[in-house]
Amino acid sequence: MNTHSQSASGIDRDRIIIFDTTLRDGEQSPGATLNVDEKLTIARQLARLGVDVIEAGFAYASPGDFEAVQKVAETVGTADGPVICSLARAIKADIEAAAEALKPAAKGRIHTFISTSDIHLQYQLKKSRAEVLAIAEEMVAYAKSFMEDVEFSPMDAARSEPEFLYQVLERAIAAGATTVNIPDTVGYMMPSEFGNLIRGIAENVPNIDRAIISVHGHNDLGVAVANFLEAIKNGARQLECTINGIGERAGNTALEELVMALHVRRQYFNAFLGRPAESEEPLTGIDTRQLYKTSRLVSNLTGMLVQPNKAIVGANAFAHESGIHQDGVLKHKLTYEIMDAQSIGFTDNQIVLGKHSGRNAFRTRLKELGFDLGDQELNKAFVRFKELADKKKEVSDWDLEAIVNDEIQQVPELFKLEHVQVSCGDHARPTATVTIRTPDGEELTDAAIGTGPVDAVYKAINRVVEIPNQFGGVLSAVGDSGNRRDRRGDDSPEI
Repeated sequence: MNTHSQSASGIDRDRIIIFDTTLRDGEQSPGATLNVDEKLTIARQLARLGVDVIEAGFAYASPGDFEAVQKVAETVGTADGPVICSLARAIKADIEAAAEALKPAAKGRIHTFISTSDIHLQYQLKKSRAEVLAIAEEMVAYAKSFMEDVEFSPMDAARSEPEFLYQVLERAIAAGATTVNIPDTVGYMMPSEFGNLIRGIAENVPNIDRAIISVHGHNDLGVAVANFLEAIKNGARQLECTINGIGERAGNTALEELVMALHVRRQYFNAFLGRPAESEEPLTGIDTRQLYKTSRLVSNLTGMLVQPNKAIVGANAFAHESGIHQDGVLKHKLTYEIMDAQSIGFTDNQIVLGKHSGRNAFRTRLKELGFDLGDQELNKAFVRFKELADKKKEVSDWDLEAIVNDEIQQVPELFKLEHVQVSCGDHARPTATVTIRTPDGEELTDAAIGTGPVDAVYKAINRVVEIPNQFGGVLSAVGDSGNRRDRRGDDSPEI
């Protein structure tokens, strides 16, 4: 039975909505681009984790992003699953693409945005405040014509003039926005400032009771989590975050840190959500036991390693080297640990794998690392594991991840590099000659000059292999970033 209190508008105010943007903003981390199958794998795990909203991508950005949003909507967007969201600029074509991609979802949301800070208006949009007000109102209403659930973000809100920000939010809510998201786009604000910004919105936007206040932030100064916790105390009820805090520049606010702060210190936060201080009811819908598995899965698929001293999910988060600490923990965990490792799905008694280990132990350890393999994939990985176990006394988690990534998630080989020859020197221009064997067995050779030997090799490969793209042009075989740009040639959006 739902015991949450509701406002006159029917919106819950005593729980925290977790909006995960790992597949959208998180994927904008340099080097973290995911294909459709990888996005689906993460989306399934996010649903098991219990996030309320999955921002699956930016549907208009590319055919790949459109397909990813559509597939996530089909696969995870069930009636009892999370809301599936697509980002869209305050442009009709963006909104139409988002609406189309979200059609398979039982619960869809269009998230549209436009800049509101004077610096963005002057140098990026080249529009007046009056023009932005009109666009925000018109595009929110347009999004509302496609679906009931519409979120609006005034990009760079943290550096926007408060009175103008209040006007934009009021217009957006009047036009139908059910969530208004306040982004600290450049990670500039300090916790008390961010809290004051949220409180100002709650007190000065006349129709704010008709929408949820959401927050989005970046960790450029290392205070993103602190900012969000302060925002909750001042009225924010949706948190936009990513697994492991991945994202543009220094990353987004880390989901696992927010969730566990609210879990461990719920007696502290209860009062701010109108609950009895002693209430043990969770503040979020997250299954915290899935946090470690989700962290490892995202790390494996994006290739972005989690630093050992990372809060909550780092390898050292529950490790103790100090003799005094070890003694205390052995006598009673609470002496030096404020949470149980098992509460995030991290087991104290890890299975040690070696050449005598069986298939069940192997499968169990892979599941703990975030890999859920089918029988055929498991058999292939198990053979590689046994080969490695014969050579090593103990097989580490890093070894297991390498086996799965190499054998199971390997992209089918289309071209084979047969020969590479590089010439360079202090008075010579770096030159590379390569020979490539095509899928039909034909050998192709070409040469190129580059700024260095590696660049020369890549350019030579690109001269040999040219892949037609879906827009009638040609994508380079190496180094193409087309899936990170939209059809208009603009950089991927960041709010």
